[in-house]
Amino acid sequence: MRVVGIDPGISHTGFGIVDTDARGRLAHVSSGCISTSAKTPFVERLSKIHRELEKVFHEFQPDHMAVEQVFFARNARSALLLGQARGVTLLSASLVGIPVYEYAATAIKQAVCRYGQAGKQQVSEMVKALLRIDKKLPTHASDALAVCICHTHCFQTSQVTKTSLSRAAGGKEPNV
Repeated sequence: MRVVGIDPGISHTGFGIVDTDARGRLAHVSSGCISTSAKTPFVERLSKIHRELEKVFHEFQPDHMAVEQVFFARNARSALLLGQARGVTLLSASLVGIPVYEYAATAIKQAVCRYGQAGKQQVSEMVKALLRIDKKLPTHASDALAVCICHTHCFQTSQVTKTSLSRAAGGKEPNV
């Protein structure tokens, strides 16, 4: 399974691509950051995010996209800008038929660090360790890879649970 994780933002949208094999082993495929200039008109910034995500989706052909759920921000303007960048991200995946999964920030940190209140540095170091990356990662790319890791763990668990429930029901689909 190939997962693209996205850390949306209007100035910097991080992305990460992770493969998972049948045994659940993770492999870092790619990661990076789509940056836009504050001097560029806002609509053009959103358009650039969309175009660059299309390129990522086309090049890497992910099976799923994972993104952090909306959080409540103190600054309404920042929240609105983030929401619009996030909307472009979700739409971009939808337009090419990639299923989208959303996770709370605490769930992502829990999946990566086993502590839902972990700091950015701790998350980054664990991402590098779990994916065997020895170079420095941009913060937004590291956050996107953390979302990938969370999704792979959660998705694998849900598949095992469905299989177990199906077997317990005598091969019938469980009513979950």
